[in-house]
Amino acid sequence: MTEMNWPAMLPEMGLLAATCVVLLLDLYASGRERRLTYWLTQATMAVFAWLHLQGLLDGATVYAMQGMAVVDPMGHLLAFFAALALIVTLAYARPTLATRDMDKGEFYTLTLFVLLGIAVMCSANHFIVVYLGLELMSLSLYALTALRRDHRVASEAAMKYYVLGALASGFLLYGLSMMYGATGTLEIPKVFERIAAGRINDEVLVFGLVFVVAGLGFKLGAVPFHMWLPDVYEGAPTSVTLLIGGAPEFAAFAITIRLLVEGMLGLAPDWQQMFVVMAVGSLVIGNVAAIAQTNLKRMLAYSTIAQIGFVVLGLAAGVVSGNTLSAGNAYSSAMFYLVAYVLTTLGTFGLIMYLSNHGFESEQIADFAGLARRHPWVAGVMTIFMFSLMGMPPFIGFFAKLAVIQALVTTNLPGYITLAVVAVLLSLVGVFYYLRVVKVMWIDPPARGSVVERSFGVSTLLAANGAAVLLFGMFSGGLLAICRDAIVRALTT
Repeated sequence: MTEMNWPAMLPEMGLLAATCVVLLLDLYASGRERRLTYWLTQATMAVFAWLHLQGLLDGATVYAMQGMAVVDPMGHLLAFFAALALIVTLAYARPTLATRDMDKGEFYTLTLFVLLGIAVMCSANHFIVVYLGLELMSLSLYALTALRRDHRVASEAAMKYYVLGALASGFLLYGLSMMYGATGTLEIPKVFERIAAGRINDEVLVFGLVFVVAGLGFKLGAVPFHMWLPDVYEGAPTSVTLLIGGAPEFAAFAITIRLLVEGMLGLAPDWQQMFVVMAVGSLVIGNVAAIAQTNLKRMLAYSTIAQIGFVVLGLAAGVVSGNTLSAGNAYSSAMFYLVAYVLTTLGTFGLIMYLSNHGFESEQIADFAGLARRHPWVAGVMTIFMFSLMGMPPFIGFFAKLAVIQALVTTNLPGYITLAVVAVLLSLVGVFYYLRVVKVMWIDPPARGSVVERSFGVSTLLAANGAAVLLFGMFSGGLLAICRDAIVRALTT
C-alpha cells in the first residue's frame, strides 16, 4: 500500500483533466446554447463510465495513493452507475436549460465536479479522502441549486441545502475525528483491525459512531435527517433536483459501506440498531407525509425518504447474531434497491421536465390531469414509473423490494421478520399516492392544455427508460448477481 499506483486512478485523473479542458473551452463558446460544452461533457462522462466498466470486468482489487484509495469492483460498479445516471440527467435537462437561463458552462463543469466527488468517495480508503470527495460533490450541488440567482424559491432552497448540508458535514467530520482519537488511525482497514483487537476506548468510539451515522443519514436522506429533502426538491430547478436525487445516492451508499462495513463492522450491533430506527421512521414519515402533498416534486421527495428506508433496512441486516453470513445478501439487496430507485427517479423527473415549457412548470399533480387524452404514450411511461415505485410486478421496483424483504426474512430472527412485515404494510400506504397520480392522468378531465415541445431525443430516452424499468424487472436476476458479486469482492479483499 506504499505505492502511488497512478494507473489505478486513471479514470479520476482523466475526468479532472477533461473538466479543466471543458471549463477553458467554454470561455470561448459563443451563443446562448452550449452545444460544444454539452457534448464534451457527455463524451467525458461516457469515457469515464467505459473505463470503470473495463475495471469492473477485470475484477481486480488494487490500492493507490499510498493506500488512501482502493479500486475494487464495488467502486467501479457504483462509479459506472453514477456516470450513466448523470449522462441521462443531462440529456433530460438540456432542452429546459435554455428556457430557464441555465444553459451555461457552469452547469456542465459543476456536473463534472459532482461526478469527480462521487468517484473519489467510491474509491475512498481513508477518512480524509471520504471527506474531500463529500465536500467536492456537496459544494458543487449547492452551487447548482443556486444557479438561478434571480429565482427566489431556488435561492431559498440553496440556502437551506447549504446550511443543513454544512451541519451534516460537520457531524460526519466530528464523528470521524473521534474515531481517529479512539483508534489512532485515519485508514479505514486499520480502523477495522483496531476495533477487532478491542484495545480502544469504547465510550469515545460509540460516541463518534453516533455522529458518523448522523452525517451519513443526512446524505442518504433518512429520517430524522430528512428535513432538507422536501424543500430542496421543490425549490430547486427540476434539472438540479434530478442531479441531487440521482447519482449522489450512489456516493452516499459507497461511503456508508466503506465507513461502517469495511471500517466499523465490529460496531455493527450498535449502528444497525440506529439504522433500524432510521429505516422505520423513513417508511412511516415518508409514506404518510406524501399523501398530503399536491406538488409532485414534493411528493416525490417524501417518496424518496420512504424508498431510502428500504435501502437502510437492507444495510441493517448484514450482521446477524454476531456472524456475517448474510452480509453479502443484505448489502447487495440494498445496492440493487438503490439502482432500481435511481433508474425510476431518472425517468420520473425527466418526464416532468419533458412536460414543462417556456411559461409553465409541470410540477403540480393537478397539471397531469387528463394527460392520457393529450399525450397517451407519456401517460403510459409515467404509469410504469409510478407502478415501479409502488412495487408492482413485473417492474424493477417490485423485485427490489422483494430482495430487501428476502434479506430480512432469511435472517430467521423474529425482529427482522417483524421489520419485513412492517415494511410491506407501510408500502401499501404508499400505493395510495402513487395511484393518485395514475388516476389523475387517466381519469380526470384535462385542467389545462400544456403543449409539449417534442424532442425526438428526449422522447426516445424516456421510452428507453420506461422499457429499462420493465426489462430489468423481468430479468432482475442478472443485475442482482452483479451487485452481489461486487459487494462480496469488496468485503473479502
